[in-house]
Amino acid sequence: MSASIEDTIIALATPSGIGAIAVIRLSGKDAIKLVANHFQSKYGSKDLTNVKSHTIHLGSIVDKNRVIDEVLVSIFKNPNSYTGENVVEINCHGSIYIQQEIIQLFLRNGCRTATNGEYTLRAFTNGKLDLTQAEAVADLIASDSKASHQIALQQMRGGFSSEIEKLRQELLNFASLVELELDFSEEDVEFADRTEFKRLVDKLSVILKKLIDSFAIGNVFKNGIPVAIIGEPNVGKSTLLNALLNEEKAIVSDIAGTTRDAIEDEISIDGVTFRFIDTAGIRDTKDVIENIGIKKTYSTIEKAQLVLSLIDAVKMKREKLKVKTEIDRLQEKYKDKKILVILNKTDLLSDVEIQSLKIKNQKCILISSKEKTGINALKKELTSLVNIGILSNNQNIVSNSRHFEALTNALKSIKEVEKGMELNISLDLIAIDIRQALFYLGEITGAVTTDDLLGNIFANFCIGK
Repeated sequence: MSASIEDTIIALATPSGIGAIAVIRLSGKDAIKLVANHFQSKYGSKDLTNVKSHTIHLGSIVDKNRVIDEVLVSIFKNPNSYTGENVVEINCHGSIYIQQEIIQLFLRNGCRTATNGEYTLRAFTNGKLDLTQAEAVADLIASDSKASHQIALQQMRGGFSSEIEKLRQELLNFASLVELELDFSEEDVEFADRTEFKRLVDKLSVILKKLIDSFAIGNVFKNGIPVAIIGEPNVGKSTLLNALLNEEKAIVSDIAGTTRDAIEDEISIDGVTFRFIDTAGIRDTKDVIENIGIKKTYSTIEKAQLVLSLIDAVKMKREKLKVKTEIDRLQEKYKDKKILVILNKTDLLSDVEIQSLKIKNQKCILISSKEKTGINALKKELTSLVNIGILSNNQNIVSNSRHFEALTNALKSIKEVEKGMELNISLDLIAIDIRQALFYLGEITGAVTTDDLLGNIFANFCIGK
């Protein structure tokens, strides 16, 4: 059977494998009728085609006279369903055999297997979701922290798309007046108020810039904030990684240069995912393999949002000026990085010596990664370095690279409109840039789509969603 949006589709909506229950979802105009043909109610005769929408029914799925399983069947009639079509969800027991028997039964009797993301694609096609909300569904499923969940949920509720659509509609209204002027160019009439148009273009420029800038935060919240742990060999970087993760992830040894390659893992702290990367110790060495690791360390620092510069507290006590010079050098070299200085091995010092470990004008955390003291203070400081307050004020945050690219292109077009107005160039040339801005804004919400665009987006979804 060739794929068609008119087909009734079926797929497992829960993860594959054995569980207590499994949910099998059908969608399409014949979904209810097909299930009704193979459903026997536990409470007398019942025709599912005549029941009310949003109701649940107990009974059995049967293949002729053979009972496959006792199930709960949920009915959602169009247009009040996720896809906007007739939808049936069959809750069966989680046996893989049962799941496949039910799916194969309906594949033999009029259904076809849903493709990746086809349920959500149908929801988009039927106007139940716009494109940003559809993408947020995938992000919500993939969210593994409070921050990424909150961003995806806000986007799925339509906050971001509403803002974009409002901007696009305002620009579209003026674009219509501009196009009208072009139609009557020979009569020298002015339909679009130039002052109001300039005000709108300035407003668009500010809002688009704000959304574009939010991507720096949204992207790391979605994918995790990369944190590089750096320092000299044998300073305790691997021990710190293990203490943060609360597991023996990295090999710990008294031999300097044990870590030759970057070791990475992630944890969630106060709802924010941090990706910690233990790097090779930085030092001068003739060891070819170790030098490769040190080069990777510098590369990791470039990609990191935060850098934990680990320093031996005992050595600092002995060589204060040298350590201070190293800190200044590091901050001078990586001016655009947030660098947190951590003094390790404080368990080897007395309380008086620990209190004296202060670096002028330099905030630092005192820890013993071996004894796991100061780790909670370090975690608290990490979250304070991240702007998580932006999540609590319902501000729209861009976390999708496709949206970021479209917003960037839209802003470029708006800047061209601004430039054209300042230089008083021909209105037909300005109109070209307005159309381009409208195109890019429409791409975000799905007002403008192509088969390739939709294919790329929904191919990343799982089957069953």
